[in-house]
Formats: sequence, C-alpha cells, structure tokens
Amino acid sequence: MAKKWVYMFSEGDMTMRNLLGGKGANLAEMTGIGLPVPQGFTITTEACTQYYEDGRKISDEIMAQTMEGVKKMEEINGKKFGDLTNPLLVSVRSGARASMPGMMDTILNLGLNDEVVASMIKNNPTPEFERFVYDSYRRFIQMFSDVVMEVGKKYFEQLIDKMKEEKGVQFDVDLTAEDLKTLAEQFKAEYKNQLGKDFPSDPVEQLQLAIEAVFRSWDNPRANVYRRDNDIPYSWGTAVNVMPMVFGNLNNESGTGVAFTRDPATGEKKLMGEFLKNAQGEDVVAGVRTPMPIAQMEQEFPAAYAEFIKVCDILENHYHDMQDMEFTIENQKLYMLQCRNGKRTAQAALQIACDLVDEGHKTEQEAVLMIDPRNLDTLLHPQFDAAALKAATPLGKGLGASPGAACGKVVFTADDADAWNQRGEKVILVRLETSPEDITGMKASQGILTVRGGMTSHAAVVARGMGTCCVSGCGEIKMDEENKKFELGGKVFNEGDYISIDGTTGNIYGEVIPTVDAVIAGTFGRVMSWADKYRKLKVRTNADTPADAKKARELGAEGIGLCRTEHMFFEADRIAAFREMICADTVEAREAALAKIEPMQQGDFEALYEALEGNPVTIRFLDPPLHEFVPTDEADIAALAQTQGKSVEDIKAIIASLHEFNPMMGHRGCRLAVTYPEIAKMQTSAIIKAAINVKKNHPDWSIVPEIMIPLVGEVKELKYVKDVVVKTADEIIAAAGSDIKYEVGTMIEIPRAALTADDIAKEADFFCFGTNDLTQMTFGFSRDDAGKFLNAYYDTKIFENDPFAKLDQTGVGKLMEMSIKLGKPVNPNLHIGICGEHGGDPTSVEFCHQIGLDYVSCSPFRVPIARLAAAQAAISNRD
Repeated sequence: MAKKWVYMFSEGDMTMRNLLGGKGANLAEMTGIGLPVPQGFTITTEACTQYYEDGRKISDEIMAQTMEGVKKMEEINGKKFGDLTNPLLVSVRSGARASMPGMMDTILNLGLNDEVVASMIKNNPTPEFERFVYDSYRRFIQMFSDVVMEVGKKYFEQLIDKMKEEKGVQFDVDLTAEDLKTLAEQFKAEYKNQLGKDFPSDPVEQLQLAIEAVFRSWDNPRANVYRRDNDIPYSWGTAVNVMPMVFGNLNNESGTGVAFTRDPATGEKKLMGEFLKNAQGEDVVAGVRTPMPIAQMEQEFPAAYAEFIKVCDILENHYHDMQDMEFTIENQKLYMLQCRNGKRTAQAALQIACDLVDEGHKTEQEAVLMIDPRNLDTLLHPQFDAAALKAATPLGKGLGASPGAACGKVVFTADDADAWNQRGEKVILVRLETSPEDITGMKASQGILTVRGGMTSHAAVVARGMGTCCVSGCGEIKMDEENKKFELGGKVFNEGDYISIDGTTGNIYGEVIPTVDAVIAGTFGRVMSWADKYRKLKVRTNADTPADAKKARELGAEGIGLCRTEHMFFEADRIAAFREMICADTVEAREAALAKIEPMQQGDFEALYEALEGNPVTIRFLDPPLHEFVPTDEADIAALAQTQGKSVEDIKAIIASLHEFNPMMGHRGCRLAVTYPEIAKMQTSAIIKAAINVKKNHPDWSIVPEIMIPLVGEVKELKYVKDVVVKTADEIIAAAGSDIKYEVGTMIEIPRAALTADDIAKEADFFCFGTNDLTQMTFGFSRDDAGKFLNAYYDTKIFENDPFAKLDQTGVGKLMEMSIKLGKPVNPNLHIGICGEHGGDPTSVEFCHQIGLDYVSCSPFRVPIARLAAAQAAISNRD
C-alpha cells in the first residue's frame, strides 16, 4: 500500500495537526462540524520532509496523489482545473503544525492563463465581471512571480503606482478592466524580463511550482529565524493546503475579512476585526486600503454577518480558546478559510486564561498550559508604543539579549553614561563589548548595545539581572570608539545622537520611538498563584545586590541560587583595596588589604539576608581571573603605584604577569582560593559573621548560608578549599557562641566534575549546575566568541539553537543527569539546582524538572517565566 501523502478536508480532524499542519487540521475540523469551508485537500508535512530528502524535488508519487486530490476537488465543486468553460481556480497556502504568521507564503487565483481569462469573460461579458477577471489575473501573476519565482514585489508595485498616476486615481479599485488588462500584460513582460522565460500557462505546472515554493519557504531565512526564536524544530516541515478559490473581489456583493473572537491586545471578550468590500484577503493584511471595522459588515451583508457571528460562537465553544479567523463573502455567501488559536499579547493571554476558567471552558491547569512563558517578559519591561513601532524601520539587528525597549542618546563609555545620566539625560551605552568595570555606566543607561558577544556575554547576563534592555552581538556595526562614532545601515551615529533598541527582537532603530511602561494587572497574580500550586521545582534568583534580591522576591523568588561576590568588588571604595591585595608581595600584606574589604563584604551579605527574610542564600566565592580587576588607565595605574609604594613599572609588570592566553580556563574559581587561601578565609568570615548578626536580629528566620565553591574539577581541590572554610567558620561560630549551621557545596561546570560526581558528592552538601561554563567547556567554544560562527551553524542546520540560550539536552544534559545519578546515592541529602542563564529558559526548565532538580535559579525578571515553565512541566509530565 503506497503511503498516503494527500488528505481531503473531509478525511482529517484537529488531532492530525502534526501530519496536516495547523491550518489543514483546522480546515478539516471546521468541515467536520459543518461550517462553510470550500472543499479542498492537504499535502502532508511528511511530504515536505520527503521533498528535502529527495534533494528538493516533489516525487512522482506525491504529485500523482496531488492530481488525484484535484480530481476529487473538481467532482465536489463541479468545476474543472484548466477548463475553458467552467474553470476551477485554487489557492495554495502553507500551514506548519505551529502557527508561523507571515513566515510562509500564499498564492491565490492559481489556474488562470490567457485562454481561461478570455473564456471566462466570454461566458459573462459584463464590465464588472471583466474587471474582476483581470484583477484576479494580475494579482496571480504578481503573487506567483514574487512567491514562487522570487521576483521582487516592488517591480510590480512600481507598475501599479505608475498606472494609477497616469489614470489620476488613488486606489487599485479605481482602475478599470482595461487598465488591469494592460497591467497583466506589463506584469508578464516584467516576468520575462526578470527571468528570461514566459510566464507558465499550464495550470498543472503552475500548481507543481507553487507546491514546491511552499515547501521551499520552510527553509527561507525568515522562517529559520522565526523557528529559532520560537523553538520550532526544522524537522517538522510544513503542509500545503489546496482549496477552491472563493472571490471577495468578484463585485460589491463580495468582500473579505479577518476577525478575532476576543481582543488580541487586551483579551476583552468582544469581536474584533476588519473587513473590506470587493477585495481579496491579502488586501486586508497588507494594508493596501483602509478596511472597515467588522461591525459595519452588518449593514453591508446582514445575512452573512449573522451567520458569521454564529460561526464565531461555534468555534470558540469548540476550541475553548480565542479564535483568529479569515473569511470571504462571495455574492453575499460566507466561506470560512481559516481558524486558529489567535496570537495575543501577554496581557491578553492572562486575561483570556482567567476568563476561560471563569466561563467554564478551561481548568486551572489547562489555563496555565495556554500561556507562553516567554511572553511574560513583555509584562515586566517597558515596550515601544505599538503605533510608533509599526511606522519605524529597523536599521540593523543584533541578538535580543535582555527584553524591553529603550530609547536614548548614544554614549560610548561607562563614565560618560554615568555623567550624562546624572545631568538628567537618557542614554544608550554602545560598546564593542562590556566588562565588569562598566557596571556603573550600565546601571545609568536605558539600554545597552554591543558589537560583540552572545546571549551569555557579560552585557547580556548583567543586563538581564538589572532588567535593562540589551541588544548584543550586532556585528554589522562599524565601530570607531576613539572618535566616539559608529556606522550602521549606512548611517553614522555620533555621541549624543538618538537611537532606539528592542531587547526582545534585537532590532535597532536610528530614531526616537516613544516607550510605554510595563503594567502588571491582577490577572498576573492569579495565573501565577495557579502556577505555584502545581509546580514541583523551586525557583530562586541570581542576585548580587539587595535591590536585585528585593525585586526577585516581589516576582516570586524563593531564595538566591547564585550571588556572584565579584560584582561587589567593583564599587569604587573597594576596588582600590582589592588591587592592593593583588599587588601585595606577602601573605600578611594580602591579608591586610583583604581586612579592609571584609566589613564591606559582611555588610553586603547582611543586606542580602535581610532582603531574603530567611529564604536560602547561596553565595559563590570569587570566580573571575584577577586580571579583570587591575587598572588599565594610566592615571589609575599611577595611583595604585603610589598607594603600594611601588614604581609604575613594577605595577605594569604585575599587570602583565596576570595576562593569560585563555583566561576562561585560567587562574580563576577555586584555583584562586587554592593559591590564595586568605581570599577564601576573608569571604567565609564575612558570610558567617553576617549570618550570625542577622540571625540575632531575626531569631525566627531560618538562616543557613550555602557557600558555593566554583570551577571544581577534582575532589581534592574541593576538599582543600572546604577545609579552609570549615576551620574559619567553626572558629567564628564557636567564638560567637552561636549554633548557626552552614553548607558547603560546589558548582558543576567542568565536565570532569560531572564525570566524577560520586567522589565530589562525598565532600559537597549541594551541587549547582553552572551551565554557562558547562556548555562552554563541553562544546569547547568560548561563549564570548561563538557569535562569530554560530550563524553559519544555523544556516547549515548543524545547530538549530544557541546552546548558551537553550540547554543542549543531548550533551550537556547527559552530563547533568550523570552528576545526579552518581552523586545522590553517595549523599542522599544532596540538593541540586541550576544557576546558569538556562534557569530562565522554558524548555530548559522542563528538562530540569524531568531529571529531578530541586530548584532553578535565574535573573530576577525571569523568575515569573521560570515559575510558569515549572508549572507547565509538572502538569505536562504528570504520570
């Protein structure tokens, strides 16, 4: 039995989405429940996969089944494909199993050629009908040329504009049949001019080329980017839907429209939509003419409108969700061309979810599953004004590294950002890349734009932690830092020029686009309370300051999974003392310098414990290599020489000696504590004293500091540093007469740590996966440099996602599972979390749930995303 590649609409239903795609499955479902759908057929997603396997060719078997489908369609509709007396014209549309609006392409009016056009007019020689036929013909030539043969739309639009100008008319509808006939001839001539061959007149050839174009569009650059942004696998493929044309552009008794059963911007329960008389679907979407609100359709076509209102109710009650529908009216008769669960803003998604629960359509669990966690980002950050954004054109695009929208004046250094901000200017910090000493300037900026770096670069991680908009890795920028200017999209920007950046899409605009502040409605709290009810994973935050910790608590964090202590060293009053420590020649001198920092560190930790109110706090020991802390500026070097009583040359020699060929794999993490145990002593002392003080003030709080030792690859390393910690901590606790408990654990971020997790678990109270470093070490590429070549990996389908943004479950995930399986039997009390950036990515959170982690930790503004994703994982994976 040959494989079935083609299904008539009457043979499918909505459960066959994977095979028929979303559009095909819904057309079949609407047919099954008796709605007026023009009867056609769907070519399956498997046929698309086969097309690529066969070297981008449609096999004879698939084509034969397609023509069989055409034959059945002819019988149902009483018309014949390519026939001169009663021709069947069709539309060819794509439809993947996940809705990809605007990504795939559509061809209408297929089956027309000169003979069919002439014969149709001969059978109905009224001027109105003649105009309709030529209008359909010129549209078909234009669409077919653009979508199938990839001749740009603009060539045809220029010809239309020229014709309108010559005739002195404003709209396409004002052109006569004769004008449209001339346009069709001009279009065919343009086609030949561009491609060197005649426009195909055989309807079967037209159909085959159109189907190939839909399959091909699955792999176009727009589709690939959309898939990567929305976690849609390349392997899914797209289906093709072929259905008889119904004509909204037949006459003034006809029209076309798009409608939503609820408002997609707010979620309000009211019909929203637009309608155009004497038009085809593309006119509504493309904005060629201004459509009328859907309610006005009642005056124009009362019977069709009444039927449409009924259809809306039937569909919403059938799918139990807000529907987005396309329809056409031909001679006052309604036809449904598409329905799907409508795209909506995050605000609308929450409103609709709550309303559907209240209306009895959904359970709480189903409502939680309806909401895309990534969309919550937009609720928590400023966004661009929608109308202004629509009118703006991006000049370039980077990676949307931290969501939100920002507009301000360009500055090129962190110091300038700080200075301009203090005098009340809104600024965007533009850098080749940021480094830890830029932190004050980053805080002072509305947004950050970098030329280099990926989703886990310094700029991206810090910006996400602060909730500041960031676009990273825009390699198109030609940067001239010295002269404080850069070039993008052919435009030069000097210091003080305005730009706007969108940290969600990565788009960069060379103009002022106004922003609107985020609004969190009551529905947010309600949906989050459902999420908290069903999730198993705890959600902590990565926070280095009391302000970040407080924000994360407001957003529902249940502890700190990662406090990076190094960010505290960059404050102006501490960096000097830390530089003294680096330049010291003896242990005593180092201890003296560290003694200046200890009370400040203790103060930081006390403030964090206060902010967390007895919830767990994991503090990571110093991690970056020391060269990140030394001065680069001549004046700073001279000042350091003076305080150290050394010559400038001596200081420069020390700085040079800290240089490493590969600092990410160099003298950092626990290696610093092995070389300089006094750093570990000082940090332990600050952590334990802070905990004792806060516990004194709040005896009812449970305060158990979790001390995390980074970058361990060998159990003896961990034991060496742990011994320093335990000796220091126990002495302080005994001296204070306290009974406070503490834990010492490690980050699993070196593959060797995962491979020897059974040994490491003997010395560790907890594991925390540092998946940024673990990904980097497992793949063997640097997260700061990978952006240079990852695009080639996406284009060649070697990777479908950035492994720093979406956890690599196959490789890195296997190491994580191995760590748990090896570690838990040795130490059953071992608690395990993740604190890399993956802790806020929904698919990665689901994986963490499946392998049995206790918690995920992410930047403060991603906490709600992780809470919702954790609930969805628990609901979806219930046994």
